[in-house]
Amino acid sequence: MNLDNNLLFFFSALGAFNSLVLSIYFLVFKKAKLSSNYFLGALLAVLSIRVWKSIFFYFNPNLSKIYLQIGLSACIFIGPFLYFFLRTKLSNSKKHTKYFIFQLVILLLLVLLVGILYPYETNPDLWGTVFYKVINYQWLLYIIASITLIKPVFKKSIRSKTSLNYDEIFAISVFIGVLIIWLSYFFASYTSYIMGAITFSFSIYLSILVIYFKRKTSNKKEKYADNKINANDASELLLKIDQAIQEQELYKNPNLTLTKLAKDLNIRSHLISQLLNDNLNKNFSLYINEYRIKEAKRILKLEPNLKIEVIAEMCGFNSNSTFYTAFKKITNTTPSKYLSST
Repeated sequence: MNLDNNLLFFFSALGAFNSLVLSIYFLVFKKAKLSSNYFLGALLAVLSIRVWKSIFFYFNPNLSKIYLQIGLSACIFIGPFLYFFLRTKLSNSKKHTKYFIFQLVILLLLVLLVGILYPYETNPDLWGTVFYKVINYQWLLYIIASITLIKPVFKKSIRSKTSLNYDEIFAISVFIGVLIIWLSYFFASYTSYIMGAITFSFSIYLSILVIYFKRKTSNKKEKYADNKINANDASELLLKIDQAIQEQELYKNPNLTLTKLAKDLNIRSHLISQLLNDNLNKNFSLYINEYRIKEAKRILKLEPNLKIEVIAEMCGFNSNSTFYTAFKKITNTTPSKYLSST
């Protein structure tokens, strides 16, 4: 390749490579094990596969058809992963996670079935016309569905004239990036096939810059955390904390501390403490014990013959005495009386 092609390859591959690295980070190494992180990691992975396919095909038109089939098949999952990421990032939708996974399994089976019955190797025209259009329009449908999730965020910013928080900026950056990539591929016939990969590199670095500066601004604001947090920010932060505690079942860890939770969520411990005291009028110990007692009540109903010490341990209590004390404080009754009344 000449110098121009070398530069073109470098800049088009840069985004795909970094996307793959970020995908591994969100899927494996991200401390907060939230559904939104897994969906984002998966989204970055399929985008990376799609872009790598474009890059290799552009510079090597004789590329094996199996790679073209894998690249196009990955596109089927871009729209769903975008929608599921936004749904779990912007709202506490843990109850829908199983439904999302069911959709993905159906799509995966469909992709495998079509790939086996109509492989790209023997059906290039079918993949290049019909399948390509179906994939792009399916991707577009999920983008349109995602607009319904992003719309309230824009309205919040316009109507209340308040700045968006970190999670909202993050979600919008991902949405706009995916939209731009779809546009670049959809209109590739009017520009250049490699534009999708170039656009992806541009989008991912622009998103990283926007998110970085927003995070930096948010960290500066935390210096003034002694001031009362406004209602909107407080509810959003509490929702984020609640989502993490429930999805990861953090309350079952008997050694869970405010410091550890703050570190996992990347939120200052002082800010969490202030949130609980100012908005819920409770300390961290009571806040976590409420989750534990809620779980204990559920287990008591489902398995009434279990020993109390076993239930206490299952719910994250270090001893029977602390379990009894917390149960009585939160429910105004004892475990045995609660069980007899149900």
